[in-house]
Amino acid sequence: MLDGVMRRLIDPGLNTVGARLAALGVGANGVTLAGLAVGLAGAWIIAAAGPWWAALGLVIASRVLDGLDGAVARVQGKTDFGGYLDIVCDFAFYAAVPLAFVLREPSVNGLAGSFLLASFYVNGATFLGYAVLAEKRGLTTRSRGEKSLYFTAGLLEGTETIAFFVVLCLWPSAFVPLALLFGGLCFVTALSRVVIAAQSFRV
Repeated sequence: MLDGVMRRLIDPGLNTVGARLAALGVGANGVTLAGLAVGLAGAWIIAAAGPWWAALGLVIASRVLDGLDGAVARVQGKTDFGGYLDIVCDFAFYAAVPLAFVLREPSVNGLAGSFLLASFYVNGATFLGYAVLAEKRGLTTRSRGEKSLYFTAGLLEGTETIAFFVVLCLWPSAFVPLALLFGGLCFVTALSRVVIAAQSFRV
């Protein structure tokens, strides 16, 4: 819901830094993989019940790198594999953080974490399925920035998910109610994408 607004706020700064990284010879795929590595390190700290500030810093740094890879790619030239790698790493990161909270306290967080991961799975399926059919029909949009895939709008998008992870890092003891709430909203988002797909791809 907020991705369009957020992109307009952060893209100028990301593009400036991305252009400098590209000039230094840093590749977009390397930035993508670095973002995943940093995010997984943050998830490991969460699972190990390490300091919250370290986990929070790594989670935020991971998402900054996720934004920078696109900025670098826009300078060096986008590739289909780069777009593919980006979305795979994004999904790996989004799965790792809830899993980390489950591993942190399995008996307490297991059920809510499973529900949250299931909602991510279903929501991801509606997102990627729409992108495939949009590509087939030649549909394009830049409302969520310049992307390799068609990004459909939804109640919960990347901005909301990052904010959710930040709140979890700050208040890990509230994981269960927050996960159930966010997971429920993810299912609502998935349903809304199904409705949009029914309207867009009926013929």
